[in-house]
Amino acid sequence: MINMMSETKQNHTVPKDGTMNHMLQNLISSNLYTRYSGILSLSDISMFLIDTDGNILLEFIPSPDFCTYVCQEKNNQVCQDYKRRLSSGREDCFVCRHGLENTLLPIAVHGETVAYIAGMQAYLPDNEYQKYLINIQGLQEQKNCGLEFIAKTVSSLKTVEPNKIKIHQQLCSHIARNISFDLSEIETHTDPDVARLSIEKEILEKKIIDLETKNMSLVVNPHFLFNTLNCIARIAYFEKSHTTEELIYCLSDLLRYNLKQVDNLHTIGSEISNIEKYLHIQKIRFKNRLDYEIHISEKIKAHRIPNMVIMPIVENAIIHGLMPKRDGGKVSIYAEENEKGIVIFVVDNGNGFPKEVLEKMKKKENSSGLGFRSTHKRLQKYFGEGYGLEIVKSDYSGSTVTITIPAQLNRGYTE
Repeated sequence: MINMMSETKQNHTVPKDGTMNHMLQNLISSNLYTRYSGILSLSDISMFLIDTDGNILLEFIPSPDFCTYVCQEKNNQVCQDYKRRLSSGREDCFVCRHGLENTLLPIAVHGETVAYIAGMQAYLPDNEYQKYLINIQGLQEQKNCGLEFIAKTVSSLKTVEPNKIKIHQQLCSHIARNISFDLSEIETHTDPDVARLSIEKEILEKKIIDLETKNMSLVVNPHFLFNTLNCIARIAYFEKSHTTEELIYCLSDLLRYNLKQVDNLHTIGSEISNIEKYLHIQKIRFKNRLDYEIHISEKIKAHRIPNMVIMPIVENAIIHGLMPKRDGGKVSIYAEENEKGIVIFVVDNGNGFPKEVLEKMKKKENSSGLGFRSTHKRLQKYFGEGYGLEIVKSDYSGSTVTITIPAQLNRGYTE
């Protein structure tokens, strides 16, 4: 097993008091998953946050069904192979009783372990044979599960090359360090919104420093960017990488549309066409974890709306509603015309927004960070106080957000 940290602190696991538990829950509620969603796409191996008692607090990347439904003795608690290692408070890389590679990285505050980033739950090529030694009949008797179900979960266990394991451990280590920093800052400042550090922020800050030290001043012509993307797409075509070619063209169109003047109105049809490209890219990225459907009549598509007002709603439905859900889900976009005007619905069957975030969104506070307030105000700027954005519902069955605009076809616009 590859060990990522040559100097492991000899931390001790401490039981969480109410304050630390509250700090962890606040951190999770503050869009913790979203902060790392960009880099989580670099791996498809399980990663989750657990407390020192083995309770699973947040799944960044879902565990295999075998580990969740067969190995775990209780819902939302890690298996005994993990629990036996929690008391040391130290980093650990181990092979479980079924031959799966696992990692355990402590999250420490002032030298005391308060939680862990854990995961992997995959075979190395040299150990894959152990998959076929699992006693499926014995597990059926222990778990009282169907034999076919257990066999299916065993067959779906992944085999991963060592280099992918190494990359995954680096991601786990980085996220563990960042959460440790977050908790230390929260404890120091006694303010849950102070000094939240994300990997994206680190990367951007380093890039800014690098550009400043090199005294670089560069403005990239958008046409150069589009032409470069199209050139890459043609290379992908000749190399028969048709999915890559398609994604590049979709990205090029998205960038081009986003650069259109924001002060003009666009047809709902052009907005939906742009959103379809975005959803297509996300569908390829998340595969069977994302489904979507769009039902908007041609008559409604002719009406006009400020550009990029539907997109943030769809993006939030995916990021905050569907992706935290183990099996993902579905987002639906449809519209109707009634006495109020045109009402566009964005519906998902995800987990809903966290309570704290939902309260901020309903108050349309900037601190929610979801762009709802600015979108609502843009709509009211164009159409008046009676129109805008509304969160109709958001709970564990999913979320419904509506955009209401007047039914009028004769205002100036740009395509």
